Amino acid sequence: MKLIIVNGPNLNLLGEREPEVYGSESLQDVNEWIESQPEAEGAELRFFQSNHEGAIIDFLHEQRHWADGLVINPGGLTHYSVALRDAISSVQMPAVEVHLSDIHAREEFRQVSMIKDVCKAQISGHGKRGYIEAIALLRKRKRAD
Repeated sequence: MKLIIVNGPNLNLLGEREPEVYGSESLQDVNEWIESQPEAEGAELRFFQSNHEGAIIDFLHEQRHWADGLVINPGGLTHYSVALRDAISSVQMPAVEVHLSDIHAREEFRQVSMIKDVCKAQISGHGKRGYIEAIALLRKRKRAD
């Protein structure tokens, strides 16, 4: 299975930005951990991070014929980006939304997801383990197809 794992704005600062909320590991640490997990074994993974909405949308468009699924932590784009929502819908690949923190237990504006309805699932508050849960869900779905 070919999966893209996309991280949005400010996730490049993992380990530095609010470690009490997001943890002390860098994004590189998290990506390497994901690759080392049994759930990722045999999968082809492509990682991408950008602080720019358009760059993320361009990446989704570019990968639409390669990838079998999308794991996305859209960061702050979660709460307002209709353009990202439309891109996820347009590329027609199964997607799972992931958040390190529990967005439903945070500020009111963080509890709203523009992309939730175009994703197969939303995983929130499980830390880096959420990425693995998303991979497992997409692999299970692929086997069922």
